[in-house]
Amino acid sequence: MEENIAGRNTNTINITIYGNGLNGREVAEGFAQFANPTDNTAPNFVFRTVSIDKALNEDDKTTQLFIICDATNDADKASIKKLKQRLTTNNQPHIMINSNNTPFFEAGKTVLDELIRAKEMGLSETDFADIRNKGIDIQTIINQLNIFKDGVSKTSLNKPASLKNGIIELPEETALNYASHFDAKKDNFTLTKFVPASGAATRMFKFLNEFVSEFNYDKETINAYINRKKDNHLRLFLVGLEKMPFYKDVIDVLKEDENFAAMPKDKKIFVFIKTILSSKHFDFANKPKGILPFHNYNGFIATPIYEHLKETIAYASSKGEANIQFTISEEHMDGFIDEIKTVKENIEKESGILFNITFSFQQKNTDTLAVNTDNTPFREAGGHLFFRPGGHGALLENLGQLDADIVFIKNIDNVSHNNTHTIALYKKALAGILITLQDQVFTYLKMIEEDSISEEEMNAIFAFAKEKLLLHIPADVSKYTPQNKKEFIFNLLNKPIRICGMVKNEGEPGGGPFWIECSKGALSLQIVESSQVDLDNKIQKEIFSTATHFNPVDLVCGLKNYKGEYFDLHKFIDKTSGFIVNKNRFGKEVKSYELPGLWNGAMAGWITLFAEVPLETFNPVKTVNDLLKPAHQPW
Repeated sequence: MEENIAGRNTNTINITIYGNGLNGREVAEGFAQFANPTDNTAPNFVFRTVSIDKALNEDDKTTQLFIICDATNDADKASIKKLKQRLTTNNQPHIMINSNNTPFFEAGKTVLDELIRAKEMGLSETDFADIRNKGIDIQTIINQLNIFKDGVSKTSLNKPASLKNGIIELPEETALNYASHFDAKKDNFTLTKFVPASGAATRMFKFLNEFVSEFNYDKETINAYINRKKDNHLRLFLVGLEKMPFYKDVIDVLKEDENFAAMPKDKKIFVFIKTILSSKHFDFANKPKGILPFHNYNGFIATPIYEHLKETIAYASSKGEANIQFTISEEHMDGFIDEIKTVKENIEKESGILFNITFSFQQKNTDTLAVNTDNTPFREAGGHLFFRPGGHGALLENLGQLDADIVFIKNIDNVSHNNTHTIALYKKALAGILITLQDQVFTYLKMIEEDSISEEEMNAIFAFAKEKLLLHIPADVSKYTPQNKKEFIFNLLNKPIRICGMVKNEGEPGGGPFWIECSKGALSLQIVESSQVDLDNKIQKEIFSTATHFNPVDLVCGLKNYKGEYFDLHKFIDKTSGFIVNKNRFGKEVKSYELPGLWNGAMAGWITLFAEVPLETFNPVKTVNDLLKPAHQPW
């Protein structure tokens, strides 16, 4: 069945609705406000309804937006899949409406209202479809464009957090006590390790890629290249080459070429490096770090996946199970699965612990719009809008969907060949601090909710919040009425808690722990990156540069409230603390917005405590040469 519903306005948008069981008259009545707008400036919609079967056989060139109604049976779903593929191939803008939870006309009106707003912004139907199909609403795009226009406000640092002034001292004896407490209680909790692991290892091999691209062994020696480029990274790589965990595997491949043995030394080195980067061989720079060779155990080559699984057994298992989730790029899924199949069974047999391993992807609705230097939307060669991943702050969505009471967060490249015992001790110690404080917070919240609290007890709660949780208490709180006191302290405590390990600052690039200035003179403990600070301000630059500690991304988080319900983590984001970054796209400068970082602004509203952990717990691999450090070499 096909019906046309005519409109009158010259500002016309032609909409074709594909779906079975649609009635043209009902569509006309349901969308009457759009087909016959009372506002002369509003667009006039012309609706056309077509069944799914007929849609597959037509070639409509006049429709500006196709709306496809989701199917309820397998046959229609298969047809819709073909229809979407054809519309995509023909570059025809289309969106899906799922009316399972929301009635069709209600969902349709929301779509059309959004389309009108998009048109008012100067966006096209194609732009609207691109935005909608990512699960992004128009208000989010408006907000992002305003951020580019207005800029991002900088964080106001008050002072670095330091030992006894924002950072808890954690000597080994104290760590052992907290770890024992955690071990005694851990079976009461569902534990999960959360490992951000998306992206390829491109930066890890950047200087080697540059070498392969620029070096010509017919015209200069490698030593001459190193001196000309002042490339100390390459010099160190060559000195330690035979200690690299992948050395033997690469040499074995090269020996398959009968000419390799007779090659001059410089050519051998060049061919070696080219082989580890070649897509025909090892392709290391295009693989995720998680599946790269990191450690050599007497001939067994271990990847970060292997090390993270071993670590999970050591500190994040309970009730005979170990849960771990890797956040990865979809294109890397097969590599992760293959590596896990290789090592999982043996680790389970050795430990007696069974793994529950899951993967999640950065959700498309967390991508952000890129703009030109004049803050207008950047467009690809084909005219489509360009979106970039929203940074690690986008992983808050993944974190919030975990089925866990306590979550350990650690980056994929922060593993060690030798320090697992120390790492496990301090991870468990952080968890012990968390459950100790969380138990007390939950007790106080239940007392407040039950309204069974004396003035003396209320004073004790305020003292606990100030002295143990380091939360800001207004100077005039004594003037609050008893009811206002209860409401204030309840809201102050009813938040997710995170305990963050901090290591001594040895000049690593990245963020650190600071006291920052909030409204009305309040101070708050936060992890702050350099990009959040106005480094042109001498005072702010001085405060940032005098940080005694560094953020190694070593967090233990509680996701549930005192009732055992999950917190809505979106409520605790500081939405003003994102980042604007400059990128290059096909030779053109573009600006991109990154969401508030996962351990920065995304958790700004959490109760945050810092604890000092040993440097041995922090062993990141940012470049391939880091694999030569003691933490990544056999004893």
